Amino acid sequence: MAWGAAWTDSGRIFTKEDGNELTPDWVSEHFERLAFAAGLPPIRLHDLRHGAATLSLAGNDMKTTSATLRHSSLSITADLYTTVLPEVAREAAEASALLVPRAVIVGEASETGGLPSVSQMDDRRPTDSTGSRNSQVKARVKE
Repeated sequence: MAWGAAWTDSGRIFTKEDGNELTPDWVSEHFERLAFAAGLPPIRLHDLRHGAATLSLAGNDMKTTSATLRHSSLSITADLYTTVLPEVAREAAEASALLVPRAVIVGEASETGGLPSVSQMDDRRPTDSTGSRNSQVKARVKE
């Protein structure tokens, strides 16, 4: 109101004093000055976007993050933000490891010169009183 007719109605919420749009360079430089004055380590304003995208991918799917960032395709998001947080990488590795079949240790370490002998799952189907396998029992015990 103080500018009267000289006010430029840009339709923006954040503007220069006269209502004109803020330029990206001005915003970046202003951010750097504020960060420096606050004693923060040097970081570019755009780095905050990368950090937010990485954190978003840790808790959201690619489509949600891509839409939030207003990317035109999922491949842009995937190409730009493939940084994986250590926690996410560990969870992914553990989930993959659960899919790997496990061997059963059969022999004692002393029987194999200090190394345990390993074989595939042994047959642990129940036997009847004579020691023969019960053909009606189909379940196998998994370790």
